Amino acid sequence: MTIVPTLQVRNLQTHFHTRAGVLRAVDGVSFTLARGRILGLVGESGSGKSVTGFSIMGLVDPPGRVVGGEVLFQGRDLTKLPPREMRALQGSRIAMIFQDPMMTLNPVLRVDTQMIEAVRAHERVSHAQARERARDTLGLMGIPSPDERLLAYPHQLSGGMRQRVAIAIAMLHRPDLIIADEPTTALDVTIQAQILSEVQKLARQQGTALIWITHDLSVVAGLADEVAVMYAGRIVEHGPVDAVLDAPLHPYTTGLIGSLPSNNRRGQRLRQIPGMTPNLLDLPAGCAFAARCPRAGESCAQQPGLTEPRPQRLVRCFYPMEAA
Repeated sequence: MTIVPTLQVRNLQTHFHTRAGVLRAVDGVSFTLARGRILGLVGESGSGKSVTGFSIMGLVDPPGRVVGGEVLFQGRDLTKLPPREMRALQGSRIAMIFQDPMMTLNPVLRVDTQMIEAVRAHERVSHAQARERARDTLGLMGIPSPDERLLAYPHQLSGGMRQRVAIAIAMLHRPDLIIADEPTTALDVTIQAQILSEVQKLARQQGTALIWITHDLSVVAGLADEVAVMYAGRIVEHGPVDAVLDAPLHPYTTGLIGSLPSNNRRGQRLRQIPGMTPNLLDLPAGCAFAARCPRAGESCAQQPGLTEPRPQRLVRCFYPMEAA
């Protein structure tokens, strides 16, 4: 019996049609995510990682649209689903956690009202059953005194507590897939560590596949099973998280890891990747990273494809680091 992965993204392309031209925010992204696995999607701002998440969820607004590829959720192509069927999946089988919890929470409604409505929108259960589910889910997220929190309005909660409530709403229906778009970036380190631990535990216990979008490699190191590094709308490296962080193959991944404060000697200037990310409206013909790359050569005038120099390791580079 063949086990169907929770998510298969194949050659996903999301473009924004602007007056200045076509902006290829996501340009040929592919990956597979099995049940209970956590994928860290990392890269600088503007690399296309958040647009990838919104594309999977079907939340890309005009002038952007998915122009090619497939997003197979348990074998069904989400890009081909009618809007009504897609809405039935959103929030129940597929959920998204946003960077700002107030994109999830309504400021004028109590927490219990919002969570009960979220349950009853997808399931025929009584008000009391929905409230019990809401309280239990808050408890799973490590929220103290969940009955009191249910009676609170969002403005009465701290930033960390609001984010926990937003994550709890995403977990209400025990979804098969959660996409988290930098949900702990604005939180202090202690709260962040608690939330990451709880999310990881829930994914393991319930078999939820999780995509964690972030620019923070230290978060990915402790949370994810595998990591995909994005640059200029494309995945440039993909593999098991420990293997990629211990022995990166792409010069861009090496630069990201080298720029971490923990990888620099005390008192020295931080190492950084030279230059700026390219304008997605005017990408070079060859490798988009070539202008910033210390290993660039003549071949980089062409567009490199993904290769597998080692088992389970994919890299988009003519001169990967292991060749050094």
